[in-house]
Parts: sequence; structure tokens; C-alpha cells
Amino acid sequence: MIRKTIILLLFIIVSITWGTTFIAIRIASDTIPPLCITGMRFLLASFFLIFLCFYTKTPLLFPSNKKIFQLIICIFYFSLPFLLILYGGRYVNSTIASVIFAIMPIIVLFLSFIFFNKKLYFFQFIGLVLAIIFLSIILFKEIELGDEKTIKGVIALLLAMTSHAIIYLYSKEKYSNISILTFNALPSLLSGLFFLVISNILEHPKFDNFSNISILATFYLSYFSGVFGILSYFYLQKKVSAFQASTIFFIFPIINLMLEEFVWGNSIGIDQLQLIVFLMSSILITIVPFDLKNFMRFIKNFKK
Repeated sequence: MIRKTIILLLFIIVSITWGTTFIAIRIASDTIPPLCITGMRFLLASFFLIFLCFYTKTPLLFPSNKKIFQLIICIFYFSLPFLLILYGGRYVNSTIASVIFAIMPIIVLFLSFIFFNKKLYFFQFIGLVLAIIFLSIILFKEIELGDEKTIKGVIALLLAMTSHAIIYLYSKEKYSNISILTFNALPSLLSGLFFLVISNILEHPKFDNFSNISILATFYLSYFSGVFGILSYFYLQKKVSAFQASTIFFIFPIINLMLEEFVWGNSIGIDQLQLIVFLMSSILITIVPFDLKNFMRFIKNFKK
């Protein structure tokens, strides 16, 4: 009973933290420039992560023969993807952005098949094809309502997700023994400093102009949505099957949609909502075959 309660709490925490990320970014950016938000977000998170490394006696640096990859993580897992996300977020609304982020399992599956020769089950292939079709329709409709900058925004978000997925897969294949704290601490610090320097050059942020609610939203992004959300997800992965953990990608875009309508009254059309539901269902199809036995066991236990 205690184990089930912990799993449920972790599931709720991760779903809420990831589902509220785009809302928090929008609130923070009301008075704080985007590059500055990202720099503060990484820098604040790095302080806590470095403290955890010292407290748990976890090394900050990768082993001597793997330190170059720590720099690669800093550039291609943190700095470049978030730079692309900031650019894309200027021209793509948060609903579509959250949908694009929800396709992470699809990108991971596709790249695993292409670069690491992972087996692709029949239903995964069907789900992959359907997800690409529905995502293409959603993005096409979004581009129709926008302009050339919308196209660039969509491409930037897709590139950011692809960069994340490649580093994630390579890390899982080659560096699975590296602690999650080591993986995040120093790259977060370096990326935070990078964004703050760029922000100071391009945005010239003035702290006096920052509202209290924007500052609170930035702290939320750093600690609750960032550190706490990520650590909770990794801990959840150790407690449940891959399928059960991955269903979060199905849920957090729905949370974002609900909050968008509740906070700002931004409702979407029935046609677009149906396409999003079809896309999420396709993603779910690709996840199930990874752990079909545990999925069936999960269904039987749920019925009991």
C-alpha cells in the first residue's frame, strides 16, 4: 500500500510539474526576458544539484576518459536545445509546443531503430506512422494560421527535441553508470552562466523591472518543475515499468490544455482537440509493446 501511494504521488508530481512548465514560462516572461529566465533557471537549479552532489558524495565530473562527453551534454542537451526552445516558443503557442514535447517517445523510438538497431514491433511501427501523420496535420494547421516565422519556430522545437533524444539515447547506451546528479549539475551551471552572459549582451535585463510573480515562476521552473520534476521522474522509472512511466507524456499536454483554458481562456477547436487525442493515442500504441507483459499484468491488477 505504501509503495502504491509513493508511485501515485510521483506520478501526480511529474504530471503536474511537466504540465505546468509552459504556463510558468509564460508567467515568468511577462517581466523577465527569455534568455535571462533560462539562465536563472539553470543557475538556481545547479546550486541545489551541486549541494546534493556534495551531500551524497557524488562526483561532479565525469570519469577522466569521459569528460569530453560532459561538455557535449552541456552544449547539445542544455544550451543549444533550450536556445532553440526559446526561439520556437516565440512563434508557436504553448499548446502546440507541449504537443511537440509529447512526441519524445516517438523520436526516441525512431532514433533507437535507426542508430542502435533496436527491434521495432509491428504495433510500434503502426503507432509511429500514425503519430507522424497526426503530428504533421496538427503542425500544418498551425503553420496555416501563422507565417514563415511559425515554420521556423516549429522546426526549432523539433530540432531541440531531436538533440535531447540523441544525447539521451547515447547516454543510456554508453554512460548508464553515470549518476543523474553528475549528469545535470555542472552542465546546468555552465549553461546557466552562458545564458546569463548572452542575456546581458542582448536583452540588458533590469532586476527592478522583474515582478514578484515572475520571480516566483522562475524559482518554480528551477526547483519544482526542474530539479524536483526530473528527479521524481527518474525515481518513478525505478518503481514502475517503462510503459507506466511513459504514459506521463500522454497526460501532461492535456494538463497544459486545461490550464491554458482556465488561466487565459485559450480554448482550442474540436477538430484540433480530436487530432491531439489521436496523436496521444498513437504515442500510447508505440509505448505498449516495449513492456506488453507488464502492461497486461497492470490491466489485470487494475480490474481487481
